[in-house]
Amino acid sequence: MIWQIIINILYTASMYILFTLSIQIVYRTTLLLLFSHAIVFSAGAYITYFLNQLFNIPLLNSIILTIPSICLLGILLEIGIYKPLRQRKANSIILMLSSLGTFIVLQNLISMLFGDDTKSIRTWEVREGIQVWGAYITPVQIIIIGVSMTLLILVAGYLMLDKRGKAMRAVAADKELARLCGINSDRIIFLSFAIGSALAGIAGILVALDVDMTPTMGMNMLMMGVVVMIIGGVGSIWGIVLGSLLLAFAQNFGVWYISSQWQDAIAFGILLIFLLFKPEGFFGKKIRKAEV
Repeated sequence: MIWQIIINILYTASMYILFTLSIQIVYRTTLLLLFSHAIVFSAGAYITYFLNQLFNIPLLNSIILTIPSICLLGILLEIGIYKPLRQRKANSIILMLSSLGTFIVLQNLISMLFGDDTKSIRTWEVREGIQVWGAYITPVQIIIIGVSMTLLILVAGYLMLDKRGKAMRAVAADKELARLCGINSDRIIFLSFAIGSALAGIAGILVALDVDMTPTMGMNMLMMGVVVMIIGGVGSIWGIVLGSLLLAFAQNFGVWYISSQWQDAIAFGILLIFLLFKPEGFFGKKIRKAEV
């Protein structure tokens, strides 16, 4: 039993890591939590479904074609909605409300085009998973864990070692100072939307491969991603890992010993505890009052 719980924790944490990483990439450069990110997650699954089921493109090729399409979606949202609002000096509330409106419109568009019923992009029969120390794990779950860990390492390395990755960190730290140093903040934000959207789309595809998909699947994942980002520490990639493991641990033990209906309650219970006693999260920095 314990090995099954451990495998479930690793699998759940991997999903949270990948999606929260996608949120973090955009948030670090814009300081905005965008509801529309949830629909980018869902769109990854539905574009794959569209290409695979309606055009009979092989699943792997459909996934490969979906990733640049999701990048384009994120870029269009930035160019068409968020950048014009920033140029007009819109405050964070207006930007957040615009992202909520975008989410509602696009979610209803998906519902209108594909219906509200559960869809699947799996092209294979559902079989019993691989047995490991008395526990079971499916090949798709192994792929999800492997892809998530690989992308986590690649993104962390990109931010630390690549010139553009360092520029993203500079913009996240101080946009004005970065501009004075010759960094084009708009271009970096543009890049962050492309990378963040790609990661969110990949996360949506992986989740759909394992548990199917609905038009509302993105909002629940967004809520979990926000919880992970806060308890891990906003701005910390490794905080995402620890926060994902903690949340996955609590939820899986809750499901095992109580009921699956308590998953969301457990997540927001943990969030409330952190907000009350450690609002900066595991690796966040405390904000000190400046003295003049």
